[in-house]
Amino acid sequence: MRQLATRPEDVPMVFAERFNSGDPVALAEVYEEGAVLVLEPDAPLTGQDAHAANAQLAALGVPITVRPRHVYTTGDLTLLIVDWTIDGTDRDGRPVHIEGTATDVARRGTDGHWRYAIDNPFGTVDTTPEQR
Repeated sequence: MRQLATRPEDVPMVFAERFNSGDPVALAEVYEEGAVLVLEPDAPLTGQDAHAANAQLAALGVPITVRPRHVYTTGDLTLLIVDWTIDGTDRDGRPVHIEGTATDVARRGTDGHWRYAIDNPFGTVDTTPEQR
């Protein structure tokens, strides 16, 4: 399994490999302590709630494909714009298709590895009240 990212542009690929492994502990390591996961507007998840939500998605057994579009870095922070798709058949034989464009923030830790601080997988979806 791929080590944690030492370059900001590698964070999405490390995430995908660990997601596709189905190992929830390995997946949780891609996030810094206190990281935020936003699966629904105005309902950010942190800690065990965030890890459980990711583990539930990974448990479908359907691989994720990531395509970084933009990576903007300043110091120990980076903004990642990433197109992603979860597409295939789950363990129960049901078709699954979920896709989005994430707007994520990763931070370099004191150990030199980059981890998500904010993971907003549906980051380009309009979340204004009149659009919900």
